[in-house]
Amino acid sequence: MQLRLATSLTSEEYVKHQAWEDATLQRCPLHPQGGCSFARHGTYERVKPPGTRIPRWYCPEGHCTFSLLADCFAARLSGSLQEVEAVVVVAEQSRTREAAADALRPDIELPGALRFIRRRLKAVYTALILILGLFPDLLAGCPASISAFRQHLGVAWVLPALREIAELQLAQLPPPLGFRPPSARGGDSRQPDQHQGGPDPPGIIA
Repeated sequence: MQLRLATSLTSEEYVKHQAWEDATLQRCPLHPQGGCSFARHGTYERVKPPGTRIPRWYCPEGHCTFSLLADCFAARLSGSLQEVEAVVVVAEQSRTREAAADALRPDIELPGALRFIRRRLKAVYTALILILGLFPDLLAGCPASISAFRQHLGVAWVLPALREIAELQLAQLPPPLGFRPPSARGGDSRQPDQHQGGPDPPGIIA
């Protein structure tokens, strides 16, 4: 189970300071009153940035491992939330998805670059739509786009800010923002399959 590690560190600062060594989880989430053998259980490695370690704990009685994911990191995606957000911003500002793909992933062929972008767009827009429903007063009249959220909230980076705003709902929100695990079918029927952000010519399926 993934839990939030609240921090203002960037992913590079997290690695530089080896912030996982200072991370603490005082109580077992399954047994907050104590009585179990809850203990630290080492770390695991993330690909980006190199050297990243994520701290974890284990409850033998609950047969469950818990990890603390820092606010800078995307859940279930390599890299940071800022990197994911930057992809969405380029897509929102590009004339077409193909143009965004050329700008973002010139290192791979177009079909792969489009898949790279669409996966992030769908995940982020799904989260934004859910956030709008969870916080209607805070986000009244705000469209479901990164650019609109930035302006409405007055922040430079939306996704890290939403980690804090929606901290109590992270277990129910999908990655890369939230920590909801994938369903056994490899999908989730509760996620709206909506994809709006950046114009495409008519007839192009995003």
